[in-house]
Amino acid sequence: MPWTMDDYPQSWKNLDTLERKKAIDIGNAMLKDGYQEDRVIPIATKQAESWYKDASENELKALKHKKIKKHEKDNASNPKLNEKDVHVYFEDNVWKIKSDGAKQASDSFDKKEDAMKRARNIADNRSTEIIEHKKDE
Repeated sequence: MPWTMDDYPQSWKNLDTLERKKAIDIGNAMLKDGYQEDRVIPIATKQAESWYKDASENELKALKHKKIKKHEKDNASNPKLNEKDVHVYFEDNVWKIKSDGAKQASDSFDKKEDAMKRARNIADNRSTEIIEHKKDE
């Protein structure tokens, strides 16, 4: 059953209202994709806090009116990859991020520093490692 603004994990009670709504939105999407609740709560919390801190007025306004219980299943999502290490590698003139076992890269960046920052965020959320490849590997 999806979380609502009236029924959500206890750990989200002290979040600001829109920050909590974002955590619920992220959490509901992850649950729909088959992620385990005990993994969803800390990831959704961290992502919501980060998003809320950097959100524009337009993004906050859009979230205020968003239906947070409606999510389509993402068939590209694979919860099993959450336990896999994250690779940062250079291909096709960009830096890419891909989990062990993934069919394709999840993100691409012009700068290695940006790719490493995103990979660090992913690996921290998963408690996994980053495998950094050299440009010519």
